[in-house]
Amino acid sequence: MKRRNLLKGLAAVPLLAAPVWRGWAAPPARGPVSVEELQRNWKDLLAQGADVALTTEPLKRSNEEWKKILTLAQYNVLREEGTERPASSPLNDEKRPGVFVCAGCRLPLFTSAMKYDSGTGWPSFFTVIPGAYARKKDYLLIFPRNEYHCVRCGGHHGHVFDDGPPPTGQRWCNNGVALRFIPKTGKA
Repeated sequence: MKRRNLLKGLAAVPLLAAPVWRGWAAPPARGPVSVEELQRNWKDLLAQGADVALTTEPLKRSNEEWKKILTLAQYNVLREEGTERPASSPLNDEKRPGVFVCAGCRLPLFTSAMKYDSGTGWPSFFTVIPGAYARKKDYLLIFPRNEYHCVRCGGHHGHVFDDGPPPTGQRWCNNGVALRFIPKTGKA
């Protein structure tokens, strides 16, 4: 009986936490720009001459090659589907205009206009650059989650939840170590 109550209590935790995240999730006022406009005009925030991949053609590398080009933390997240500690990424506080790219292959994934503070400790976004990710189901205990991976290199980035801010209601919760930020102006 005690075990059943414990399991019921654990099952309710995500449901209880979602309204709290929604309270933190309000992105800054963006005016009349729609999600479709943000997605269509993402290159407006890309620095001139930025070194990014503009193709989603699959990138194939061996584990040995990945280990040579990624840090241990990046390899753990991108190649082994690990998760970094919450609040450990400097990208949580990144507020400059610019573009977030995959740390594994430089594919543009998000812009600063898509980012918001979810209060979860990971960089969070309410939408993505179209075509950047592929999703798959992941199961934590008994709860299914939508995990997403870079379409170019297959690197694991995080999970998408339905507790984000309007207008999408989505929270793309990304491991900061899986991203690289390219500011529109200035140095990275």
